[in-house]
Amino acid sequence: MTRKAATAADKQELFERMPIPRALATMAVPTVISQVINLIYNMVDAFYIGRTGNSYMVAATSLTLTLVMLNTALSNIYGVGGGSLVARLLGARREDEAKKASSFTLYAAGATALCYSMLLGIFLKPILNFLGASTETLVYASQYTMLVLVAGSFPTMLSAVAAHVLRNAGYADRASLGLSIGGVLNIAFDPLFMFVLLPKGSEVIGAAVATLLSNAISCIYLLATYRKAAKTAPLSLRVKDARSISPASRKQLFSVGIPSGVLTGLFDLANVSVNMLASAHSDFVLAGMGITMKVERIPTAINLGICQGMMPIISYNYASGNKDRMAEVIRTARIWGLCIAGAAILFFQMLARPVTGLFMDTSTGEAAVATVGFATMFMKIRCLASPAQFLNYHSSYCMQAMGKGKATIIHSCVRELIFYIPFMIILDRLFGETGLAAALPVGETCGAIFALWMLKRTTAR
Repeated sequence: MTRKAATAADKQELFERMPIPRALATMAVPTVISQVINLIYNMVDAFYIGRTGNSYMVAATSLTLTLVMLNTALSNIYGVGGGSLVARLLGARREDEAKKASSFTLYAAGATALCYSMLLGIFLKPILNFLGASTETLVYASQYTMLVLVAGSFPTMLSAVAAHVLRNAGYADRASLGLSIGGVLNIAFDPLFMFVLLPKGSEVIGAAVATLLSNAISCIYLLATYRKAAKTAPLSLRVKDARSISPASRKQLFSVGIPSGVLTGLFDLANVSVNMLASAHSDFVLAGMGITMKVERIPTAINLGICQGMMPIISYNYASGNKDRMAEVIRTARIWGLCIAGAAILFFQMLARPVTGLFMDTSTGEAAVATVGFATMFMKIRCLASPAQFLNYHSSYCMQAMGKGKATIIHSCVRELIFYIPFMIILDRLFGETGLAAALPVGETCGAIFALWMLKRTTAR
């Protein structure tokens, strides 16, 4: 048996016959690890910036999260859309078309990243002002955005998309390793650039340089890995293949990718709304909310890893017609995610104060103490949304895996525009900062009920 045939047989075993808990673990565990590592490096930025005791720096990096999430939304159009398409084409035994789809995905993502960088660079100041930047936070937010997104959008987006495609082709371990390399390097680079190489007062620039370099190295590794995998797997980097993708495949890519991007974009819109409402109270409330939103991503990262791990298996078996195996994967992943979410609630209820306190040196003054106080209060309330958040992500990823883009976008719009954002505005007006925090568990619970109904309708067809 040739190396190419052996590789194909291994992937077929994984998707079609391997016991579901083992198959799901094979795909999900490396993805969870990379998600957690990359989350840690994002949190390390906040941790080290918080060591300065400068609430304005913390608030500024909270504002930039919105633009980072928009970059992620664009990445998901191609990563989720193209990745799930590749998995479905493999399940349908259409390897040649899978090659064309994978090549088109990467080149289209690269072109989109360059356009995003250019537009962001041109309109940076008005965008940051719109997001709620004050006179004190604008300089820091501009510094971070120029390096991480204007200069770094291309390697960041391309590495994310390459990882998605590799994962959906059955190379979850290599995809996760590539993303993890970037995270580990950023953890190492942060203190070096923030406190050793650059002068005091340049901590935000140091964090941004560390992120830019680590993302660039991760991108180089993932593209090299992708090129090597293409020798034995139905993947391609040839421009000719990208140009010859069928109109039907291109339509399928965007029918799933755009709803996924909209999902992330609406999540980003919700973050914009949170930041704007929080900044209307004070920069300290904004900084506290920023800390909370980073910390609460710990269980979210784990559950997203589970969802991304299950997605290729669902796509493959949906396309091949093995609905029983697909349904069992959905059930197993749901149980795992709800267990993680329940543990997160217990953890944050007991340890909210010491965990949020890691991100701000309270010995520097009353402003830092106030920031941590708000973060602790927000954390204890918002963590209650963890189970509902997982059910929303789980249902959405299941529908995307089956190519149900219309159902995904309906769920996304209802979740954010009908439930979460209106609850946010109403509860903030009624109860102030406490109401702003409570909007998340209330909105996510309503969204989860709707999501489960949508998924039941989708799988019943």
